[in-house]
Amino acid sequence: MARIVVVGAGIGGLGVGLCAGTAGHEVVLVERDRTPPPSDAHGAFGWDRRGAPQVRHSHAFLARLRNLLRDRHPEVLRALFDAGATEMDFIASLPDTMDRTRRDGDEDLVALACRRTTFEWVLRRLVLDSGDAMLQHGVGVRDVVVDRSGPIPLVTGVQLEDNTTLEADVVVVAGGRRSDLPGLLGRHGIEVPEAAEDTGIVYYSRFFTLRDGAEFPPQVGPIGGDLDHLKFGVFPGDNRTFSVTLAIRKDDAVMRQHLTDPGTFLRAAAAIPATAPYVEEERSEPITDVEVMAGLLNRRRWFLDEDGTPRVLGLHAVGDAHTCTNPLYGRGCSLAMVQAQLCADALEAHGLDHDARARAYEAACDAEVLPWYRAAVSQDRLTRRLSASRRSNGTNGSGSSNGSLGSNGREAGAAPSANPFLSPELARDVLRDGLFPALRVDPVVLRAFLRMMNLLTPPDSLVTDGDLVTRIMKVYAERESRPAEPPLGPGREELLATLA
Repeated sequence: MARIVVVGAGIGGLGVGLCAGTAGHEVVLVERDRTPPPSDAHGAFGWDRRGAPQVRHSHAFLARLRNLLRDRHPEVLRALFDAGATEMDFIASLPDTMDRTRRDGDEDLVALACRRTTFEWVLRRLVLDSGDAMLQHGVGVRDVVVDRSGPIPLVTGVQLEDNTTLEADVVVVAGGRRSDLPGLLGRHGIEVPEAAEDTGIVYYSRFFTLRDGAEFPPQVGPIGGDLDHLKFGVFPGDNRTFSVTLAIRKDDAVMRQHLTDPGTFLRAAAAIPATAPYVEEERSEPITDVEVMAGLLNRRRWFLDEDGTPRVLGLHAVGDAHTCTNPLYGRGCSLAMVQAQLCADALEAHGLDHDARARAYEAACDAEVLPWYRAAVSQDRLTRRLSASRRSNGTNGSGSSNGSLGSNGREAGAAPSANPFLSPELARDVLRDGLFPALRVDPVVLRAFLRMMNLLTPPDSLVTDGDLVTRIMKVYAERESRPAEPPLGPGREELLATLA
């Protein structure tokens, strides 16, 4: 069994503690934040997690993550339910007009309604109480210890800020999107190249709780959409909580100024038909001010060179320290847990054969994580290009094709990667007038879409399946005979007038 030092005790780091700890390895989690455990899920919501500023923003816990827990860590799923998390069964909440007869695979189309803080609190409590890992918190990692005696540098431990050295067979960096892993290794002459693109957005989140006797509106699951000038989403949490997120272009200084004000944020949410029922005064009340998140990147790092040789041995990265995707798409926590399991599986298969384990782990990440990074980059580029085209043409829509559908048939999240052989404008039209209407009438397309959005099939699965393409294009061909879709919300100038 190996001694593993994990840098960071967020979801990725705790995931390694869970997956490697239950396999019998000795795991030490090192967390810079001094974070004594709260007593319950509501206490966790007030956690001082300065190293993870996104904890009080909206999060999605997709079916891929729920199924991983169901199949390999059922004790975590049980503990989440005990803490107030609930399941979101997408098939059970199909529109009344659609056949809900169960089909093979439907049992996998279930996500979790949970706050990020609750998920992390449950995971930490289980990992530490079970003895699968120990936590050293209140001190950060200053450096890594590197053995340069072999042809490839080998990391053998970490040096903490209090000058303590922790020896390790394997070091796993799970420090999140702010982790300067290239800088940490660069001082030892180890190059880890990276590619990063700013998403061009900033987003604002606010949490609410239902009032006594009130219930959620009829919509089930995350809902939202894209108004071109503003993206919006509602995410149910645990214990009768939910969050609303509004995202805008980071260069929209006027809208940014409005949305930071709690009262104006409420008025903006009330002006959008899909979010308005959630923020009705008799239904809910805010439990946070407006949380702002900027500096959002799509970023990947290369741990193998062009020949497939590891650049460093004895060290792996998981979660955002390895690959970041636009958080607006809600994939981060799920992919971090997937990578934690991939890391533990590579350790199980290859033990302390550092070279073989590094190659196997990175190959698994290329198969399971990299496609979602590429999809996010492609989607963000398409969105920026279309948005710039609309602004240059003087148009400002009140609804666009860059959304995706939740279980209730309304637009939510981000669309799948468009067919690379289509122009951006045609891809937008096919999504708007083909895919989205098909989701409301064709259970085959809807199931395929839900599986893709929940990381159960590749991001290009809708455009590589001939039957799905035929179904979508059939609906697209009928676009002229359908009544116009109602707008998803107000245009920018109309919204600004409401907020003034």
